[in-house]
Amino acid sequence: MTRTVPADTNGDVSASRPQHRLSLRRSLARLSVRPRSILILSVIPLVAIGFGIWGWQHEWVLGVDSAVYRAGAETLLNGDPLYDANTLPVEPWWALLPFTYPPTAALFFIPLALVPTQVAWGLLTAVSLLALALCVRIAIGALPKPSTDGPRWWASPARSTIAFFLVFLGLEPVWRTTFLGQINIILMALVMLDILVIGARGSRWGGVLVGVAAAIKLTPIVFLGHLFITGRRMDAIRGLITFIVLQGLMFLIIPHDAFRYWTYTLPDTGRIGPVHWAGNQSLNALMNRFTELAPWASKAAMGIGALLAIPAIWLVLRFHRKGQALAAMLVTAFWILLISPISWTHHWVWVAPLVVLLVSRLPKTTPATAWKRWLGTFAVFFVFISCVLLILPNGRNVELHWKVWQNILGSAYIFMPLVLAVALAGRWWYLRRKRGTGDDAAGDGDKHAEVASGG
Repeated sequence: MTRTVPADTNGDVSASRPQHRLSLRRSLARLSVRPRSILILSVIPLVAIGFGIWGWQHEWVLGVDSAVYRAGAETLLNGDPLYDANTLPVEPWWALLPFTYPPTAALFFIPLALVPTQVAWGLLTAVSLLALALCVRIAIGALPKPSTDGPRWWASPARSTIAFFLVFLGLEPVWRTTFLGQINIILMALVMLDILVIGARGSRWGGVLVGVAAAIKLTPIVFLGHLFITGRRMDAIRGLITFIVLQGLMFLIIPHDAFRYWTYTLPDTGRIGPVHWAGNQSLNALMNRFTELAPWASKAAMGIGALLAIPAIWLVLRFHRKGQALAAMLVTAFWILLISPISWTHHWVWVAPLVVLLVSRLPKTTPATAWKRWLGTFAVFFVFISCVLLILPNGRNVELHWKVWQNILGSAYIFMPLVLAVALAGRWWYLRRKRGTGDDAAGDGDKHAEVASGG
């Protein structure tokens, strides 16, 4: 089923169609009278906690990364250095990895140090799964309110949230995040809650959660720039102040570790892992794999990332002016993933709200262009649920000898946002050219499709 969406004379969504805002209080109230929804959303997190307890009793190996988080917190409590060695003395034998996060992260991970390692994985996984459901609900709430002639399944946020939540458990970035005990989904929830809910209402707390997320893991700090260029300068300032205050606190608590992190640990990307490994889906990894670790590869990747900032800012501002805050935020998110020196596959959890956005636009197109929308949405979803990267040989520098088709397939995550950006820009240029030729019939039909897709 397809339908068109009316547009005003400027090609923007009509002002009579206000954007649907998420009310967490109202959503929780509605959820409280839906016992089946509560059961579905709670049973899987509870199973994760149960696995953690059972794994603790039977000495299972659960959550390599959550074990490192917990070890960092325990090291902080013990007063031992975080970064002087490649491993921490309290790490279990199966998780001997360096602590690569800012010292502030160890402070936030202290609750994990209060329980056994496996139980810490179960608790972190449970919180991550609940955060995934929250991200889906926030994404749905950031979309334009469904019209009366729209599909009923999309008009029910509760049902849509549960459906997406269950399907997204199969996404490789999601299940890998939970399997490793990573914190990516929680950080994504902090950013989305801040940008799309708290700050969107003009709250004086806008930007604070972004600052907290950046203090735990540095890459979210780019969202402060997103807030700034979209006109929320006070939110950006509050977020920056939050970040600086938290870093200053660590300089007071553990000055040696804080100084060492910013001067030695942070520039040492090799401490995180080999940049050319197949699991690294960033421009830096792509260039290093393609050039067989040429000394100029990382600098070239930085240059390409800087050039991509131009169309990224253009897209952010274009979506922002059309009132499409979710799309604007996702442009920034995927640009960060591309330019970061290390973007492991489990960092790409941002595909979850992207799929929500793409699916929401499927009914909003003309019959002539509907197949393109369905094909594009399926392609994006397939890349991240097919585990295509796992079928390629990797490890022990084998990536440096990949063939051309293997480099393309093994960089599928990297190419996905680039292809989407090119498609958006190309369609925008095509529609402008159509309108310029005076082809009213084609122009009107394409304008409807453009408005529906945010082009």
